[in-house]
This record gives sequence, C-alpha cells and structure tokens, in this order.
Amino acid sequence: MDSTDIQQFYARHMQLLDGGEAGAWAATFTPDATFASPSMTEPVRGRDGIAAGARAAAEGRAAAGEVHRHWVTMTTARSTAEGIETVSCVQILATPRGGAPRVHLSCVMRDRLVRRDGELLVAERHITRDDRPGGGVDRASSGRQ
Repeated sequence: MDSTDIQQFYARHMQLLDGGEAGAWAATFTPDATFASPSMTEPVRGRDGIAAGARAAAEGRAAAGEVHRHWVTMTTARSTAEGIETVSCVQILATPRGGAPRVHLSCVMRDRLVRRDGELLVAERHITRDDRPGGGVDRASSGRQ
C-alpha cells in the first residue's frame, strides 16, 4: 500500500466529479461497486447507477449556478484481505457565481479500494454526514460499518 498512490487517486477522483465528468468518475469504481449515503434510500449499485447520480448532481449544481469542490483530508488507510480500507474527512465547498465560497457539507467517507490492472478503484463507499446522527469520525478506528 502506497499512501502517495491513494492521495493521487483521490485527487484525480474528486477532480473528475467536480469537473462534471460523470462517466469518467464512475469508471473509478468497480463495475459492481456500491455507494451509500444518507441522502439515498438505498445504496446505488454499479457504475451506471453511480454515473447517473453524478450526472444528476452536476445538473443540479449547474442549475443552481454553483461550483462544488470536494476536499478529501485526513485519510487513513489499512490493508485487509479484501483491499484497502480508507477513512477520510470530506468537506464540500460550494461557490455560487459571483459569490463567496461556503462549506456546503462536512462528511466522513469510508471506502474499500481494490487494485485492478494496477489501478485503484472504489469497490464500496459509505458516506456519513457530520450534521446527522451517526456522522463524524469517532467510529473511524472501529473499522467498517
């Protein structure tokens, strides 16, 4: 496990998302990946569903006249038999056209990364929001939820 590889993966991954490149961003997930967050009633499964959600979010940001930047910080990683378990704090900054940036959300992102053909991919993602019950990093040391 190389922490520089992980850092570079997340930098590219979030730049694709923030740049509205939904298909390319979804390609950084395994074909059968799962994505769960508090805003969803059920986890999304597979690249097509993940890409559709990213496209809808990009359309919403464009309609609102906002640019979002996902800042991934304080990432910890540990190797397991199933891949690399990471826990990161993520702040989403929203900047309206002509306006000042603000913190839109503060979250914890728990991922299981795997290597396929030498590339890191997200096999599983679980997001918690700091402003909702069960959010925060206090459970980060206890492993996956």
